[in-house]
Amino acid sequence: MDDHLILLLPVAAVWVAAGVVAEGLPRLRHARALRRRTGWLSGLTLTGLALTAAVLVAGLQSAGTTPVDRAASGLLLAAVPATAVAVWSVRRIRRLRAGAGAFAAAPGTPAPHGLRAAAAHPLIGLPVQVTALAVLAAVLSAAGVDLLSAPAVTGPAITVGALGVTSIGVRHALRHSRLVERAMSPAGLRPARTAA
Repeated sequence: MDDHLILLLPVAAVWVAAGVVAEGLPRLRHARALRRRTGWLSGLTLTGLALTAAVLVAGLQSAGTTPVDRAASGLLLAAVPATAVAVWSVRRIRRLRAGAGAFAAAPGTPAPHGLRAAAAHPLIGLPVQVTALAVLAAVLSAAGVDLLSAPAVTGPAITVGALGVTSIGVRHALRHSRLVERAMSPAGLRPARTAA
């Protein structure tokens, strides 16, 4: 096993775990569970950002082809979505955790649709999951599956990656839109059906 793969595996594990937690946030029905999972997501994203930054900075400070340099070059693609996580997602996660904390005093308090809509916002889940995909691409490259070196494989690999990111974004946007509609409609009021 290559040394730079050993450096990339913990980074990938943290980002994949954060992506899984972000995916499940809008499905939570109780405010206390939403607050707890948002705390997990906050810790995972901050840990992922710290690990990614540490590998990139260590790669910039060393010269040559050390394992840290190879790991840092693999993480260059993940630096862009990780920056989006740092700029947009961390702040939204912190606000979501504070909002869920306001409702979490009682154990069975249901999470309002507005909180669930905020949890489904594309700027929470999308950057985290795209970062996880980019780090997984670096892990695959470090493991010997080089998707970008052969010209016959490069085009399809980029197309599949772009389609994957687009489908994740569309899925988050549709789920967010559905939950916003529920939050905007009056609670419990449904259009009355006319009797035939």
